[in-house]
Amino acid sequence: SGESGAGKTESTKLLLQHIMNLCKGNSQLEQQILQVNPLLEAFGNAQTVMNDNSSRFGKYIQLRFQNNTVRGAKLSEYLLEKSRVVQQDTGERNFHIFYYMFAGLSSEKKEMYGLLDPSLYRYISGRFGTQDVAQRWKHKYQEVCNALDMVGFEEQEQVDMQAILAGVLSLGNVTFEPEESNGSVKVSEASRGWLKAAAVKASVLSQLVCCVPCSPWSPAVSCCCSLRADARDSIAKVAYGRVFGWIVCKINELLAENVDPGVELREIGILDIFGFENFAVNRFEQLCINLANEQLQHFFNHHIFQLEQAAYKEEELPWETITFNNNEPILNLLLAKPLGLLSLLDEQSAFPQATDKTFVDKLNSSFKGNLHFQPSRGRVLGFSIIHYAGKVQYTAGGFLEKNRDTLPANIRGLFINSVTPLLKPGKLLWGGESSSRYRILLWLAELLIFLCPRQHSLMVLMERMYSANPHFVRCIKPNSQKEPGVVDSQVVLQQLRYNGLLETIRIRRDGFSWRPSFEEFAER
Repeated sequence: SGESGAGKTESTKLLLQHIMNLCKGNSQLEQQILQVNPLLEAFGNAQTVMNDNSSRFGKYIQLRFQNNTVRGAKLSEYLLEKSRVVQQDTGERNFHIFYYMFAGLSSEKKEMYGLLDPSLYRYISGRFGTQDVAQRWKHKYQEVCNALDMVGFEEQEQVDMQAILAGVLSLGNVTFEPEESNGSVKVSEASRGWLKAAAVKASVLSQLVCCVPCSPWSPAVSCCCSLRADARDSIAKVAYGRVFGWIVCKINELLAENVDPGVELREIGILDIFGFENFAVNRFEQLCINLANEQLQHFFNHHIFQLEQAAYKEEELPWETITFNNNEPILNLLLAKPLGLLSLLDEQSAFPQATDKTFVDKLNSSFKGNLHFQPSRGRVLGFSIIHYAGKVQYTAGGFLEKNRDTLPANIRGLFINSVTPLLKPGKLLWGGESSSRYRILLWLAELLIFLCPRQHSLMVLMERMYSANPHFVRCIKPNSQKEPGVVDSQVVLQQLRYNGLLETIRIRRDGFSWRPSFEEFAER
């Protein structure tokens, strides 16, 4: 854990390398586990103002061992930031893979996929790098191609994948205009070429995008151009999410253990989630990310301070209680039922007439006087949360729509009838489509804090983690300028304080670090 840009993903890669080295093996499987990283980073990482290679998803890696040899691995991914596909703030970029394609594809391949100059595409904000950066991206693109081959993607599957990515970019340039005759909406004449380049039947997509009802909860409301843009963006986000899920699925097929079902395997799990974020503009995605970090901090506190000191008291050891900054009140503010922030968000999302403003009004009335909540001042529609790592101001625009995270039925039909096998719905794409993004977040939250499990797969995971011995790797960011070799003591001290590391040092210094079993003690 740690702030965005503190080095969590790099530490995870080093830890994986270290474990593989301890296995004393150079088996093909061990090499494959290390080699899937470029693929995950290309499709799941992006440049933010805090980190040039920021993970925009969480991952849990399970390594399975027999006789100190790795026999298999499994990757679980959480909360891919699909909204990044269609929108990035100033100083940020889309997912790496789009830039790698422009830098690495030959002119012939670009023509085959219908790709033009990168500055023309709205979804990558017309931004591209310098010549040096482009050269580096070209090298990264080759790494991705090598990883795709290694994971087992066939040539046609790789072509389909890149055609979808190119189609997503073209789709982003489709705009809409009102029909003069009947007041409905049509694809603008100027963007019909982009629609055609989006690699779908233009007439079908045009009809679907223009006929999406304004809201699944209010189908009678008349159409407008902004809502058609929402439908366009929904298609782009789902298509990208499908590609990412497909990659993870193929990786798991490659790394699955090949042993008899009766053989008992031991396991090391590594959880690498997105770091705490506080940008100039913080949206629904930042709230999800910061809540996950609140949960992780709470689990850390529970394990390091509460369980530790309870054990000392139980054994009647002389011990002066160490106090720590308990973030439980913040979790109650966010997760309590029925009046926590996310419960209120779910409640408002179910009302057809609700808006982001009615949601904020509800928060202001419900949390009046709460020490960890502050109403927004001025004209900005939003609110502030005093997190364990500091105050974050959230912009509320889009909260309800993102929490609903639904796909209109006729857009869903477009994927069902797709001629590209990858886009046809299956377990990966549609398994949880009816549940809100908030529930997926709770899935992760429950994983971290051991709340009551709701589904079988989570229950199995919980049982494993209950019986596990957790170790915490706290990553500290040396400076806020993304500069190598520079340590800003104030930035470091701030992180040591809010992470509870100063108290952790004290409990480690005053506590009991070596804990032999009675058997070990008697043996000595």
